[in-house]
Amino acid sequence: MRVLVTGGTGLIGSALCTSLLRDGHGVIILSRRPEAAQARRGDGVEVVRWSGGEQLPAAALQDVQAVVNLAGENIGAGRWTVARKERIIASRREVTRNLVLSIAGSGERPRVLVNASAVGYYGPRGDEEVTEEDAPGDDFLARVCRAWEEEARRAEDLGLRVVTLRFGLVLARQGGSLPRLVRPFRLFLGGPLGSGRQWVSWVHLADALGLVRLALEEEGLAGPLNVTAPQPVRMEELARILGRVLGRPCSLRLPAGVLRLALGEMAEMLLTGQRVLPERALRASYSFRYPGLEAALRDLLAAAANKR
Repeated sequence: MRVLVTGGTGLIGSALCTSLLRDGHGVIILSRRPEAAQARRGDGVEVVRWSGGEQLPAAALQDVQAVVNLAGENIGAGRWTVARKERIIASRREVTRNLVLSIAGSGERPRVLVNASAVGYYGPRGDEEVTEEDAPGDDFLARVCRAWEEEARRAEDLGLRVVTLRFGLVLARQGGSLPRLVRPFRLFLGGPLGSGRQWVSWVHLADALGLVRLALEEEGLAGPLNVTAPQPVRMEELARILGRVLGRPCSLRLPAGVLRLALGEMAEMLLTGQRVLPERALRASYSFRYPGLEAALRDLLAAAANKR
């Protein structure tokens, strides 16, 4: 299989490209900085220059059977000013729209488009258990995800199978959110955020990768797919388990007001949450390597735990 990947140098994209290459598949990465992307990988991946603001070069889709779209401006990289919120939505819409337009104009179309989204699609849901069948929310993150998925679904009209990956909090050894969660614990300043009662739908990078591969390879799978572990936890439990794994106390709660003062509207992403269940993955008989948080954190933080 020949796979075209946007966001191929990010946390999930990089792991996906490595996995595909290891299994003998061809990989093309689209990048604004192809020289840097090629140097960073150096493993035979083909890299094509593309800004996302225009349609693809015709050759980029030649002999491509699958497209994985993981590109979009980092939601957590700064305060959500009006201008930044517009860029967050526009970056996802524009890249996805131009991908679909490029596919429409190609002579030989891919079979599947696997497009990123997030559990933010559902909006804050309290203690409600949420599956792929549930309706979207109406806050900023929900609107971002809805817009992103709507653009991706246009590829269905071209005969493609479309899967939208609603990622939870992806936990990895390097990169992503885990290093930021660990840092205060290492300084003996760890504890839950806000009330601690908000749900956190998380997933180990190994299972996030496994579910992306499932979306690529399972011909009968289409529509939304929750990329989360089957055992979501409350924030206070996450903090408690993290402290136990690291051998650090979990006693300093960070008040919601402090977070809102520091982060503005973006704080709501940390203070509210969703209790998401990966119903469609389980129905497809996907076997999670890390269904529970403590085993996942022990795997990811084994080196740190051994040093204490």
